[in-house]
Amino acid sequence: MGTARWLSIVGIGEDGWDGLPPAARAAVESAAILYGGSRHLDLVPAVAGQERLSWPSPMTDAFPGLIARRGQRVCVLASGDPSWYGVGATLSRLVPAAETTMIPAASAFSLAASRLGWPLQDCRCLTVHGRPLELVVPHLQPNAKLLLLSWDGTTPAKLAALLRARGFGASRLTVLEAMGGAREGRLEATAEAWTEERTADLNTIALDCAAAPGARILPLAPGLPDDWFEHDGQITKREVRAVTLSFLAPRRGELLWDVGAGSGSIGIEWMLRDPANRAIAVEHHPERIARILANAAALGVPGLTLARGKAPAALTGLDLHGLERPDAIFIGGGLTTEGVLATCWDALPPGGRIAANAVTLESEAVLFDAHKRLGGELTQIAVARASAVGGFRGWRAAMPVTLWRAEKPHAEGTWTA
Repeated sequence: MGTARWLSIVGIGEDGWDGLPPAARAAVESAAILYGGSRHLDLVPAVAGQERLSWPSPMTDAFPGLIARRGQRVCVLASGDPSWYGVGATLSRLVPAAETTMIPAASAFSLAASRLGWPLQDCRCLTVHGRPLELVVPHLQPNAKLLLLSWDGTTPAKLAALLRARGFGASRLTVLEAMGGAREGRLEATAEAWTEERTADLNTIALDCAAAPGARILPLAPGLPDDWFEHDGQITKREVRAVTLSFLAPRRGELLWDVGAGSGSIGIEWMLRDPANRAIAVEHHPERIARILANAAALGVPGLTLARGKAPAALTGLDLHGLERPDAIFIGGGLTTEGVLATCWDALPPGGRIAANAVTLESEAVLFDAHKRLGGELTQIAVARASAVGGFRGWRAAMPVTLWRAEKPHAEGTWTA
């Protein structure tokens, strides 16, 4: 190990010291300072003169002290593969790769797949350790195979309840406890038949998804049914929402501002396009704020951020939330409020996209003016749905919606009066 690589991150399994390869043992034995959870530290033999530090709670409190040891021989013990939702992933953002030696062990995902004979490339690997359980929801698809890192021993029972509530009661849960060690155990049942209130805290769940007729399965395309959202009528309707999402053109890891969010449907569906996508819903109405939070949790994106207040004032300082400038902005409400469109346009970086919808003549006039100033595209959508007309059926037209979409040029300019 070169002198520049002062930090070693060693993955260790339940088999402890016996399961470590020579390079990992050497990193542990040669370290002046050894960090790890108390369980990990107990798995390796004591080294004379070595300083051992157990992680505090929260673990991040230890990071400034760890970074201050730069240049000393520091070793960190982690479960399995440190880069799979582990401390290695966190430390990689703090310490350059050129200063780090990573020695992974088999991940819990690899061990679980090997126990069940599942091809790992066909599995979706997730974690609900320290994260909301609802993050599983978008991945509940018929015949999907999921591997989940649990929060604790109550996670399997909570997951079984969630599956039953969503029509996935026939899904089979296999709970693998303390894999690779003397305490390894296995519990298995369908979600419908699950009775274990608590398992071992150290567990990984393998889920073989099976959906009953009528199960609420999130489609992979945008345009969820309107009645999947709690709303008071302030919702971008299904057909218009699908077109709006296509205009916004979400890409992996991007941030959306959903201004005048109403039910939150645009921001929620933006986040459903990819697990790395983020959205800030801007809304001031208390009851709508409650609905947005409920909808985001129910549809599997509990990480949606809320900015409480009216635009444009609520848009000022959104970067104080620790988020960068938005990649895209949707304006679903407040178009006729002075300063909203100008503030949104100025907030976009070059190449950022903006879309806005209008149903009134007044808001439509704002979009005509924006198109004249900034270019882009104007589209009008008229949707009619079949409904009863006496003993027959006929088409009942919804109000037409005017949509404007534009991309900010790389020769960046600001909105001018």
